Amino acid sequence: MASPVIAARTVVSSLQPWAQGSGPKKASPPSGLAVVPGTSATEVNSEFYSGLCAATVKEVQKIEHVASFPAGAIIFMEGQPARGVYVLRKGRVKLLTTNSDGRTLIMKIANPGEALGLNSVITGKPYDLTAEILQPAELAFIPRADFLKCITEHGDVCMHYASHLSRDCQAAYELVRTIGLCQSVSERLARFLLEWSTNGAAMDGTVRVKLALTHEEIAQLIGASRETVTRTLSEFKRQRTIEMNGSTLVLKNKPALESLSANGM
Repeated sequence: MASPVIAARTVVSSLQPWAQGSGPKKASPPSGLAVVPGTSATEVNSEFYSGLCAATVKEVQKIEHVASFPAGAIIFMEGQPARGVYVLRKGRVKLLTTNSDGRTLIMKIANPGEALGLNSVITGKPYDLTAEILQPAELAFIPRADFLKCITEHGDVCMHYASHLSRDCQAAYELVRTIGLCQSVSERLARFLLEWSTNGAAMDGTVRVKLALTHEEIAQLIGASRETVTRTLSEFKRQRTIEMNGSTLVLKNKPALESLSANGM
């Protein structure tokens, strides 16, 4: 059976790249894409428009091209020309890099409201990461020429995207700290589980949150092997620190994870 990445590349390879200044043909969407009509600022469940005035939001919406993507689809690949910015409205996207030996590191998992490919579009360099849909997603594409014109003419949009770049930079710093300073996989995994459960539901001393990631994806996020992640999760379960009910992660002893995470930081 083909891997999700290979299958996604097969689908995406049949698509025509969205050229600068143009969007997908809405009358006849390419295979693998479900093009949806643009939505108003009040209908978009996203942090993207936060802080922008209504007039500016309308200007941004004029240059957006909104489309839906299935899980596993590749939005852009590392090394490809940066044709534009993708704003994630719904779903999740993993941003990853792969070396010549095929080893993959997931730099981050993007959530609604985040802009993808922003650094490359501004610098004019190729995309420095690959963006793969983790959960069915809706994205707004802004061609590079339109994007640069917009941030030149609208100072609030420019500052808005500058804040996005700042958050991306901070996330990269945190990743380097986690992988570089944590001495063991158990410390890195504990830190990951704590960060992932930040917005989980707390009840009776436990925290519950959906963890729709494979052991391989978790390993790629913390710089470890899949086998080591599987073994460490089993050890956490044996110690009754965590519990897994299907795709639901339950932190049964959060202080133990906090203590373990703090050892390496």
